[in-house]
Amino acid sequence: MNYDIDIKKVRVNCFRQSKVPGEFMLQMRIPGGTINAKYLSDIEYIAVTWGNGTFHMGVRQTFNIPGIKYENIDAVNEYIKDYIKEVEIDECNCDMTINYKGYPTIGARNIMACIGNTHCIKANVNTKELSTKVENLIFPSHYHIKVSVSGCPNDCGKAHFQDFGIIGQARMEYHKERCIGCGACVRACEHHATRVLSLNENGLVDKDPCCCVGCGECVLACPASEWTRLPEKFYRIVIGGRTGKQNPRMGKTFVNFATENTVLGILANWQKFSAWALDYKPEYLHGGHLIDRAGYNKFKEIILDGVELNKEALVAENIYWSETEYRSNINVKPIGMHKSISTTRPIRNSENY
Repeated sequence: MNYDIDIKKVRVNCFRQSKVPGEFMLQMRIPGGTINAKYLSDIEYIAVTWGNGTFHMGVRQTFNIPGIKYENIDAVNEYIKDYIKEVEIDECNCDMTINYKGYPTIGARNIMACIGNTHCIKANVNTKELSTKVENLIFPSHYHIKVSVSGCPNDCGKAHFQDFGIIGQARMEYHKERCIGCGACVRACEHHATRVLSLNENGLVDKDPCCCVGCGECVLACPASEWTRLPEKFYRIVIGGRTGKQNPRMGKTFVNFATENTVLGILANWQKFSAWALDYKPEYLHGGHLIDRAGYNKFKEIILDGVELNKEALVAENIYWSETEYRSNINVKPIGMHKSISTTRPIRNSENY
């Protein structure tokens, strides 16, 4: 059968065009990368009934079901109503209406996350819980943004290659009365982290507060519990990362040691910033490009508007992007507004940073 197919319209409902004419792949969102195993039977049913019998674990932690014929898209959308309701509304509390038309937008992409501290001994935070709260702020929206949450500075969730990356951090407390001077924490910091610990002449540990990334390796290594994590959770916010053919780049630190309330306050301003940068006309243009278009200072002004920063938070005064350019420079204007490396100078100092 021949159809006059509006590819952009179908894409809005999370169906991706195949190289086979008239075939599409459904991308089912999994906020935070963790989902109840009961939904696997739904994936199987869709794949066998309307797809080609396979599914792909998408690199953004989605269920990708290929081989769906255009004429079957309405039936698939009808079938996934309950899944969307339970995952997006009941679980993430997103403000949206469920109908037979399937997903309302592909704009705010599926939030990625590592497994976090529900399992991983390295992780400082519960990545699924934070992903659910962020999902409520950004989905649904026709303004595009890619977000990932990593439980610790190992960054298994690839936060550095997102428009907006969030990395779990901890603030550590040193109990010198427990210290046995073994140096395990110093060696762990030297081998796995930023080498800010050293043993002094008294057999106790000194810490250079300049470059601690809040990973918690010292806590894991210590046999005497001389290091403990403070109860409050902190996060590093990284912005402007991206892959791509022309100008891939790694994101730079925007805010260090932000609390959850600070993170959520900033994300709540994302759509406002996107609307301003695009003159209130949504385009398929992701966040890093919008920051380039607006410039870092304007981005910072809008994204921090009304946000009450916690006292520990450090905000970069400026960011200078370092991009890899895979293209000829002949008669081509650079799309990035900032080059070179980012500054580490914060807006204000913070104790024990």
